Amino acid sequence: MSEARSDHKDRASLSPLPRRRAPRLAAGRARALGLPTRGTTNANRLRRVDRWILATQVPRLRDCPRPLVIDLGYGSSAVTTLELVERLGPEVAGLEVVGLEIDPARVTAVEADRDPPRVDFRVGGFELAGLQPVLVRAFNVLRQYDERSAAQAWDTMRAALGPGGVIVEGTCDEWGRRSVWVALDADGPLTLTFSVRVADIATPSDLAERLPKGLIHHNVPGQPIHDFLRAFDAAWAAAAGLSTFGPRQRWVAAVEALAEEGWPLVGSSRRWRHGEVTVRWSAVAPV
Repeated sequence: MSEARSDHKDRASLSPLPRRRAPRLAAGRARALGLPTRGTTNANRLRRVDRWILATQVPRLRDCPRPLVIDLGYGSSAVTTLELVERLGPEVAGLEVVGLEIDPARVTAVEADRDPPRVDFRVGGFELAGLQPVLVRAFNVLRQYDERSAAQAWDTMRAALGPGGVIVEGTCDEWGRRSVWVALDADGPLTLTFSVRVADIATPSDLAERLPKGLIHHNVPGQPIHDFLRAFDAAWAAAAGLSTFGPRQRWVAAVEALAEEGWPLVGSSRRWRHGEVTVRWSAVAPV
């Protein structure tokens, strides 16, 4: 298995690290940390992570006094932010979702979609605009950063969380069929989740290209994430006979084999049928 490559060349760094490109702050409001993304998105692109949030994070939102969610880096369209509101709204009373963008023009462009306090849009970056959310969804915002700067972005976001808050940071392809994300709290990473349209992959390690910055360059022999993906591929190969019953059956069998081998999987096995598996970060963290 070869080392996965990131989608973009590592070319950006976060304040206050030395900069390769200017500006480091968004025009307009001061202290919005980061650089603009390409801004492209599609409807339903983030459905996989949203379904995971619904399955795992709703109790956290229900139990807090102010269920504030931030959608960081929503892009040139508000579509995925509004989808998040529609998915979480029926489950969480008093839900507030704030979309943050470092590009003021993108905030202006979605003015018609504002409906505060339920839905709002503001200029902001990794500092989270001074808010203290219970949940942050930060998808496809760190691909352009190098590993050190991405780690600093994690630290900046974690420091801005409200009590008991969680960050969901990850990447997906343009149609949302292949996704990988990390869940972090104020103390650091907790879990790593893989989610895929199973019919679209040849092996589970096809998802390596979507690994977070903290892992993607460590997918080499001797590193835990490499061992995990090799074990997953081996379990997938061993379950080839179940392909007759469909790729989902094969995926579930492969995940069951991982659990039997002792990999610390997290969450309900019902999620496996959705082409999903979550493992503890401690089992795949770089050494």
